[in-house]
Parts: sequence; C-alpha cells; structure tokens
Amino acid sequence: MSHFFLTDDFLLQSNTAKRLYHDYVKTLPIIDYHCHLPPDEIASNKQFANLTEIWLKGDHYKWRAQRSLGVSEHFITGTATDEEKFHAWAKVVPQTVRNPLFHWTHMELKTVFNSTEYLNEHTAAGIYQSANELLKTESFTTRGLLSKFKVEYVGTTDEPWDSLEHHQQLANESYDIKVLPSFRPDKILFIDKTADFFQYLLALETASGIKVTDIASLLSAIENRVDYFHANGCRVSDHGFMQMPASLNFSLALETEFKNFLQNKTQPFSDPVSFMGFVLLELSRMYHQRDWVQQFHLGPIRDNNTRLNQKLGANAGFDSIGDFPQALAMSLFFDRLDQSNQLAKTVIYNINPSENEVFASMLGNFNDGSIKGKMQFGSGWWFLDQKDGMEKQLNALSNIGLISTFIGMITDSRSFLSFPRHEYFRRILCNLIGDEMEKGLLPNDEKWMGDILKNISYYNAKSYFNL
Repeated sequence: MSHFFLTDDFLLQSNTAKRLYHDYVKTLPIIDYHCHLPPDEIASNKQFANLTEIWLKGDHYKWRAQRSLGVSEHFITGTATDEEKFHAWAKVVPQTVRNPLFHWTHMELKTVFNSTEYLNEHTAAGIYQSANELLKTESFTTRGLLSKFKVEYVGTTDEPWDSLEHHQQLANESYDIKVLPSFRPDKILFIDKTADFFQYLLALETASGIKVTDIASLLSAIENRVDYFHANGCRVSDHGFMQMPASLNFSLALETEFKNFLQNKTQPFSDPVSFMGFVLLELSRMYHQRDWVQQFHLGPIRDNNTRLNQKLGANAGFDSIGDFPQALAMSLFFDRLDQSNQLAKTVIYNINPSENEVFASMLGNFNDGSIKGKMQFGSGWWFLDQKDGMEKQLNALSNIGLISTFIGMITDSRSFLSFPRHEYFRRILCNLIGDEMEKGLLPNDEKWMGDILKNISYYNAKSYFNL
C-alpha cells in the first residue's frame, strides 16, 4: 500500500503555510456556532455502540456516494447489521478520491482513532475492531470527544417548541463547554404545506400556552418562545430557505384570510410568500431587540427524489444546489430592517458557487460601523464545505469584503466526529495566505498575517457571539 497521505503538513504547500498553521492556529479551540448535534446525547454523555452508529448513521454525504457506486439501500439505511454497513462503506472509500469524503474519512479516522491506514475492504475489519474498543472508553463518549477537540461552544439547532431540558441540565451542571440552543422556526413559516403547518402550529400553541386565532396571536406565541429560548441562553437563530421572501407586507385582506384559514383548515392560503416575509420580518425585529445573531442558509432544492423520499424521509441524501435569484429579495429584506435600525448581526450562507460574489457584495451594503463584521458571508456550506468551495468563498469575500473580519468555519453536522472540518478549513486558509506571502502578494510578516489567521479561526467568532 502507498504511503499514507495525511502527514503533519497535509494541504500546506509552502514553508510559510506550514509555519502559519503549526505556530498560529493549530491548537486554537473550536467555536462551532452552527451544527445539528443532538443535545440529549451530550447531556447523557452518550457512549456509542460501534463505529457505524457514531459515523455512518444519518450521514447522507456517505449515503449519496454509496448509491452512486450501486450499493443496495439494504447496506445504507436498511436492515443490514452495523458491521455489514461499515464494511459496505469501507469498500466504497477507495473510489471516493477527489470527493471531500476521501479527505474527511481519513482525517476523522486519524484524528479521532489514530488510524494511519487507508480504509478499504482489506483494512476494514481491523479499523472497525480498534475503533470499537476505543469507543468503549470514557474519552470517546460525546463529552469526551468534545473535550478532545477543544470545543468551547456548540450551537445546536432547535425547534421553537423544544423544551430545552437537555440544555438546562448542562447549564445546571455548570458543564464547562457551552452548549446553547439556536432558534429554528422555519416549520411555522411554510404555510403552503398546510397539513404540516397545522401540526406545527399545535406544537407552538402547546409550548407557548397561547391559542393562535389571528396573525397577532401567532406573533405573540412565537415571541413567547423567543423569550423562553433567550432565558435559556439562546442568542442565535437559524433559517433555511430556497431564497429570501420577496414580499414583506401583510394586508388587511390577508389578515382576514389568515383568520379564516385558521378556522377552516381546508383551503390553501393564497399568498404564502407574503406570510413568510411578514412573519420573518417580525422575527428579525425580535432578534435585533435581544441582540441575537440571525443566520440564513439559502439556495438548496430539497427532497428531489419523490420515490425515495417517501420511503426514507427527509435528509436522506436527495437534496441539491438550486439556481434561484437571490440578490433583490436579500436587498429588500435587509433594507426594510435597516431603515428602522432593526437589522441584527447576520450570517448568510450560499450554496451555489456562482452566487458567491452576489452574496459578498450584498452584505457590504449593510455594514454600518456599529460592530466589526456585522454582516457575515458564511463559510462554505453543504456542497461547498470542501477545498475548492472554501477557497472560492474565501476569495470572493477577500475581493469584495474583508476576510480579516470573517468568523470562520462551522461543521453543520450531526456527527461528533466532524470537528476535523475545522482543521481542514484552517489548513486551507493558511495555505492560501502562505502561498500569497511567498509570491510577494502579501507582506512577508508572519506575526501580522498569523494574527489575522488566529482571528478568522477563533477570535472573531468569540467576539461576534459574545463568548
């Protein structure tokens, strides 16, 4: 077998890049301000049964790759044993070269389990057994892994009606890692999905204790939950849309229609875009009032494969990059809030690389000198959280905004093994800056550049989220 490619200087293609990474950012803690880690698994300090449970379950990136190579669903989401599923994945890994899965897979195995072998059908049994033995130890529980990665802050993603009992438990224990909720109310905004909307509305009413009979009582119920989240440490919201709503006004006629819609529950609501725009605008005003950060993930087409989505449900690997117009709706939304000085700190994530410059230039319109980097072009997200995607995002931000204000990387993951993505980002960032220093495009001053890299990797986020 060839020499293992993950050396200490992986991705660092110049001596300057190596020094920047190893001397300035390698050992910095991690602030993971957006992820989907289950808070109950942190609160219970979950011990995982095996490598499949912690690594493969719920990972639709891996599932997509397996389907591309003709692996039966039986070995992906089906009834095969955990060991069989792991071996099915191991056979696929050698064929994932040039996909980020190849890098992530081996970085996670090396960083977490100290494995320096390529994963394939011949090494699978040994790697599986060795990792499973480690997973039985205290250092490999959920809390043990967070400590291993030097995580300081975890921002989970939570529904408005969540009890937040697990966050409360961690707070009461004075757990030394901040695990705080993020408010994700999207399900109450998609009124065009009528049956789902009423299901979620009932959950909102139950949690808030407020009966929703009109638009005013809906906003009261939502604000009740915003206050509840705020009291439990939440300072961040999150939203995921194809695009920002282009209509922000809710007429008297629509208010009347909404009342009737709540009573009859049969006829579709005629203007779901205006409903979403109006409620989202009011939410954003609530966020600003409480000094929260609002996040918007824009651009995907979700649930493309009707047949398999009906069989397997959402988040099973059938989503893709969309090509929706973004600029005008973003401008209208942010400007409406800015006109009354109610625009909160904002992070916008782009999924379509052709829109990078659009996002970077739009955000510059609404920095107002109140704080450093108020409007953030979020890190390469979903299909773009790989080397090429990160570099394109960093270059667009550098060319049109200020990379020195950037708040850095997130995992956006459901896996406790995904934290090497922060290392991946830091290596890519140091290589980018180191290369330009050696070419004479940036000052050959390691302290100067190193301090900027430290800010991007850690300190900017620490300040931005008031940690």
